[in-house]
Formats: sequence, structure tokens, C-alpha cells
Amino acid sequence: MKVMVGMSGGIDSAVTAYLLKEQGYDVKAITMLLGKGNAQLKDAKKTNYCFAPNKDEELKKVKEICEKLDIESILLDLSSNFEDTVLQNFKDEYLNGRTPNPCVWCNSKIKFKAMLEEAEKQGIEFDKFATGHYARIIEKNGRYCLYRGKDLRKDQSYFLYRLTQDQLSKVLFPLGEYVKDEVRAIDVKLGFHQEEQTESQDFYDGDYTELLNVESKEGNIVDRSGKVLGKHKGLFHYTIGQRKGLGIAAERPLYVLELDTFNNEVVVGFQEQTYNNIVEAKNIVWGSRLSVNNEKLDAKIRSTGYPSKATVSSYVDENGDEILVAKFEEPIQAATVGQSLVIYDGDEVVAGGIICKAK
Repeated sequence: MKVMVGMSGGIDSAVTAYLLKEQGYDVKAITMLLGKGNAQLKDAKKTNYCFAPNKDEELKKVKEICEKLDIESILLDLSSNFEDTVLQNFKDEYLNGRTPNPCVWCNSKIKFKAMLEEAEKQGIEFDKFATGHYARIIEKNGRYCLYRGKDLRKDQSYFLYRLTQDQLSKVLFPLGEYVKDEVRAIDVKLGFHQEEQTESQDFYDGDYTELLNVESKEGNIVDRSGKVLGKHKGLFHYTIGQRKGLGIAAERPLYVLELDTFNNEVVVGFQEQTYNNIVEAKNIVWGSRLSVNNEKLDAKIRSTGYPSKATVSSYVDENGDEILVAKFEEPIQAATVGQSLVIYDGDEVVAGGIICKAK
């Protein structure tokens, strides 16, 4: 079987390619070029974000790993796709007062879709596509079900919940049954990276003003009653639940509760005001099931941390949109519009959607 491995030059993708080759697969590596058009960014010389234009060192490492494994290395330029799809969504969401998760969008729209379509267009033959994500896929009751990885500290199912049945049917996650320490040990033994190798690649570590291509527009920081407490330097510099950097003296720490784009205001309050009992999401992707009806399941509202217990159901609103609702047994803090609500039954991903309301 021919398997195409998404190769970044990091530990996880290198070990993924190695494991598949050891298992007898016909392996080739494919690398995405995402930042070709971003050389104008002030932070363009930095390479620790995924779409930095200067990736010479990473590409050199990819070549080195592929030579050691004796596998073909292919580079695909997906800069335009990434800019039109992921960056545009990122900009639209932020400028409308929402906080997007670009990694979720990139996985479903670029890495597991546009890249494979471009590979097929260029005549690259493959039967399956593999990545170094810590997640598992199990076929169950006629559906391809996404599961959390064995290493719950590294589990990446939250970022993958938007993958469709068609996408999941073509994917392999060899690291799903491994813990990170085991993967790192394999990597060091094979000499791919140094033992102290670190892996941290943010979406973007520069100034969002530059990335969003807008001028910072100052406005008021207010409490729930509308009382002006201070000034903000632009809504997109703040996120729901943020405590530091507000520049306001108060009897107790203040947190960001809401980004009001209509009035250009940052709404703040005390910690007890940041908690939510009910979270709703739309733009749903169903995983192991096609519906839920007042079931006690687990839910996550951000990638970090562990799922919380909730009663989950769905309904169709007045616009005809299907809405996923999670009523949490214990209040959760700072559910953020634009992030994702992902529902689990144990390790199994049931469904997920983009958070549209929290109360």
C-alpha cells in the first residue's frame, strides 16, 4: 500500500514515516509550503510559526530525514489556499469579535483536503495519507470514528474533529497508540534529532495588527453596566477570559467577558462572571453518531485541559441551522465564541462545532 506522510521535519512526522516504512508500506513524504506570500510581514524572518515564509532550515531537515529513510520527498505550494481559507477565516473571525482556532480550520480545509487534492492533481499516487497526530481512528457500526490518542497529554483529537467520514477513511495516525516519550526515544535512537530537541510552533507569534492588516482602533473598556473603566488598544488584542494586560486598577482582578464589535468595547468583570453553564455551537460535524438527545457525555471548550461532564442535545434554530448544546454539570470558565465545542463519549469523538453562544 502506498502511503503519503505529511512531513514537517519535526519529531512526530519523522517517526511516523519510519514506523510506516518498518510496517512494509511504500512511503513518500509530502511537505506543505504555506507562507510564500508572507515575506512582507515584519516578523517574516522568524520561523516558529506555521506559515513563516522562511522555512529553509525545516526543509533542510525534511530532506535529511527522507534521505535517512530512503523515501521520496515532495514539496507542494499551498500558500494561496492557506491565505484564502485559513488566514481569511482568521481575519474575519477576529474582526467580528470572535476568537478562531486556525489549526482546526487548517486541518479540515488544507492539510486533509487541499493538500491531498493538489497531490492527486499532480499525479502523485497514494492509497492513504498519514500524519504524526496523537489520535486514533476505529471503524465502528459502519462509520470511521475518531478517538483520543493513548497519550492524553498529547491528544490532538480536538483539532481533528472536523474531519469528515471521507477524510477519515483515507487517514492513518500511527502515533495514536504511542506516548510522546516513546516517540522521542525512537527519534533519538534513529538520529533524526538531538535528545533536547524542542517542538513548539504557534500559529503566529507576531503582532496581530500586521497579520490582520488593520489599524488598531482604540475604544472603551467597560463593565456589564456600561461604566467606562479604561481604554483598550484594539479589540483583537484581547481574548475572552484574559486577565493580564488590561491596565485597570480594581478591587479584584478583572477578566475579559465579551468583545463588543458594534460599540468597539471590551466588556470586563470579576472572575465569577466568567463562568458558563450552557454552551451552544453551530456548523456541526458529526463523528461517531448522527444525533444526540439529552445524553450525559463529556465536552471540551478548548484544546487544553480534560473534558467536563455535560448533558448534550441538539436542535434546529429559526434559521434552519443545527445547534449543538452542552449543559455542564459544573460551571466552566470562559467559553469563547469562535472556539470549538467537542463532544466525547469516553475517548470517542461524538461531534463538534464552532461555539456561537455561552451563558
